[in-house]
Amino acid sequence: MRIEIGRFAVAAILILALVIAALFLPRLLSSNNVLQVLRQASIPGVIAIGVTFVVISGRLDLSVGSMLSLCSVVLITVHESVSPVAGILAALAVGLAAGGVNGILVGYLGLNSLITTLGMLSLLQGIALVYTGGQNALIAAPSEAWFSVFGRGFLSGIPVPVIVLFVLGTVMSLLLTRTVFGRRVFAVGANPVAARHSAVPVRSVIFTAYLISGLMTACAAILLSSRVMAARLDSGSGYELTVLAGIILGGTSLLGGSGGIWRAIFGIVVLAFIQNALLLMGLPYYIQWLVTWTVIIGAVSADVIGKRGKVFAS
Repeated sequence: MRIEIGRFAVAAILILALVIAALFLPRLLSSNNVLQVLRQASIPGVIAIGVTFVVISGRLDLSVGSMLSLCSVVLITVHESVSPVAGILAALAVGLAAGGVNGILVGYLGLNSLITTLGMLSLLQGIALVYTGGQNALIAAPSEAWFSVFGRGFLSGIPVPVIVLFVLGTVMSLLLTRTVFGRRVFAVGANPVAARHSAVPVRSVIFTAYLISGLMTACAAILLSSRVMAARLDSGSGYELTVLAGIILGGTSLLGGSGGIWRAIFGIVVLAFIQNALLLMGLPYYIQWLVTWTVIIGAVSADVIGKRGKVFAS
C-alpha cells in the first residue's frame, strides 16, 4: 500500500493543482479546450503505450523522439513520391526496424539500455538529416490529401487521434495483462534472473518490447504528420522526456516489474493539462520543461522511497 501511495503522490499533487487552476481558468475545462488537450496528448500517449512495455521490462527507450522525427520525414517524402499508403507502410517499417535494432543490442547483446538508446537517438537524427539533406518535408497539396483524416479528422465530434489512442490503449493493455507475453514482461522486469530460471525467454521478451515501442512510435508519427501535413528534422525533439515523465507520473516504476498502459496514458493526459494550464496563464514556454523535470525527479523519488523506504542508497 505504501508503494502505491508513493507512486501516485506526485500525480495527486498535480491533479489538485489542476483543480485549483480550473477555479481561476474556466477555459481550462471547456469542452473545446479539453478535446484540444486530448488531441495534443494523443501523440505522446501512443508513444507511451509502446515505451511502457520497455519500462516494465526494466529497460529504457530514449530514442523515441528521433525515431518519431525519422518516421515522419520518411512518411511525408514517400507520401509525395509514391502514395499515402506507401508512406504509412514505410513509416511503420522504419519504426519496427529501429525498435528491432534496439531490441537486438539490449536484449540479445545485453548492452545498457540507457546508453544504447541515447546512441540510437543520435544515430536516427543523423539518418534523418542525411535522408532529407537538411530540408523539411512538406505535402504539396494538403487540402486534397485524404491522409489528413488521421490527425485532423473527427468522428462523432471526437478527434480521430483521441480515438486511435483509446483503441491502441485497449488492445495493448489486453496484450500486457491478458497474455502469456504480458506476464513475461512483468516477470523480466521484476526479476530477470528468476525469470530466466523459470524458462522465460528473457532476450526475446526484451526484443519484442522494443519492437512494440518502435511500432507505436511509428503510429504516433502517422498522427503527427497527418496533423501538420509536414515533417521537420526535429519534430520529435523532446518527446522522449515528455513520454518518460508521463509514464512515471502514471505510476509505472522505472525499476521495472510494475505499471500499466492506462496508467501511462493517464500520466500523459495529466501532464498535458498541466502544460495547457501554464500556457493559459501566459507563462513562458520553457516553464513546461521545468515542470517536466520536476515531475520526473519527484515521481522517481516517490517510487524509490516506496520501494526501499529511503532516497539515498546505503
